Amino acid sequence: MCGIVGILSTTKKDIAVYIYDALTILQHRGQDAAGIVTAYKGRFYMRKSNGLVKNVFRTKHMTQLLGNMGIGHVRYPTSGSSSNAEVQPFYVNSPYGITFAHNGNLTNTEQLSQELFEQDLRHINTNSDSEILLNVFASELAKLQKQRINESDIFNSVSQVHKRVRGAYAAIGMIPGYGIFGFRDPNGIRPLILGKCITKGGTKYMLASESVALRALGYKITQDIKPGEAVVIDRIGNIFIKQCTEKAKYSPCIFEFVYFARPDSVIDNISVYKSRLRMGEKLAEKINKEWNIDNIDVIIPIPDTSRVAALQLAHKLDVKYSEGLIRNRYIARTFIMPGQKLRKKSVRQKLSTIELEFKNKNVLLVDDSIVRGTTSEQIVQMARDAGANKVFFASAAPVVRYPNVYGIDMASNKEFIAHNRNIDQICKAIGADKLIYQDLDDLIWCVQQGNNAITTFDCSCFNGQYVTNDIDQDYLEHIEFLRGNSTKKNNNTCEASELIGNDVE
Repeated sequence: MCGIVGILSTTKKDIAVYIYDALTILQHRGQDAAGIVTAYKGRFYMRKSNGLVKNVFRTKHMTQLLGNMGIGHVRYPTSGSSSNAEVQPFYVNSPYGITFAHNGNLTNTEQLSQELFEQDLRHINTNSDSEILLNVFASELAKLQKQRINESDIFNSVSQVHKRVRGAYAAIGMIPGYGIFGFRDPNGIRPLILGKCITKGGTKYMLASESVALRALGYKITQDIKPGEAVVIDRIGNIFIKQCTEKAKYSPCIFEFVYFARPDSVIDNISVYKSRLRMGEKLAEKINKEWNIDNIDVIIPIPDTSRVAALQLAHKLDVKYSEGLIRNRYIARTFIMPGQKLRKKSVRQKLSTIELEFKNKNVLLVDDSIVRGTTSEQIVQMARDAGANKVFFASAAPVVRYPNVYGIDMASNKEFIAHNRNIDQICKAIGADKLIYQDLDDLIWCVQQGNNAITTFDCSCFNGQYVTNDIDQDYLEHIEFLRGNSTKKNNNTCEASELIGNDVE
């Protein structure tokens, strides 16, 4: 899972500042690395490196990022490694010079890599599927053999990308002297949203992963880019949008609404906040049916993602709600940290208890989901250490039993706390007195109420049904093997702050 943004202004020459602000707002989508590339007078200016946005970019970097258009990326590694060489945006010089940022994960990377080498005669320099996606697009664009391109050329190239590429991808690219573009996979698994900001000084256009980035910077939402659609914004501000496949079907990732997206975002016309409210309501209904709620003294969310669901759950059950766990805001999101040891180490650094809210009480802890169980187990123990009488646990999402292959770092089902365990065994493993999960049908209902036109969601990590219809057991075993052979080490690579020259006008 990553965050992407592209901005084009018809007048402003300091667009990098706005991209920086947008990436800061999207920081929750990736905390491993960040990058910005801008274009000015036919040249690219790039800065990218491992680290948080605020640490990657200093004043000296921002002053060198010239131009009225640019793209940015925050990275959470799922394919490839965490090395500087794989920090985005990526760049190819042919044709025209293209920079590119991608959110998602491809499922036919090996086939594409071989095709690019043998048929397209293109060199891939990293293990990143994002570089492969860029080169597939660039190869299709190069086949036109035109000195200057237009929006139809980009649309045709995206159409060919859809025919060759499988998996999840929301992508943003830029061609100097021409403009920016973006497109979304035929299932719309990963989000992409278009907005516009009109000021006295001119008009700015933005493409971003979440609406919160646009709203926070004063943009008016124009539309979600639909599955299979592409959008082109040329350098004078003309917008062109076209459907580039006949096989488009809305199947957005439901885990965006459970965990990844910010609650103040709206994705595909679905409010993340209201979806999580409904998750709390449905969970309350299930607890009312299956538990004696008189045994619950207080409901405490595990911050931050579960707060909305927990608050509504407490309201519906008429049980006291308390912020008994305090989060250290300077610790990264534990789920998206690479490496199980690092996750384990960070939980107690990330959270601390208010003992008064736990001592001699029956506590219901609420989390958005339980994946590896590392955090859950430690928090249950923290509650007991704080004096809790009994510790109950509720998950706003169903049981996670299957790998997600579309951009969420849960490649091996053997890592899951639910692997080869039933609910009672999971409960015992995390040390809770009782455990309850949201039902999948209820979760789908909670999200679908925001947009009834969407009838299908990617729920593969809950039900093992993959919307791209190309995932079998052999594939899952293969990625598990690759995962076991990849430690995601930070390799010693060349400095990723650079200036790239290009003569395209």
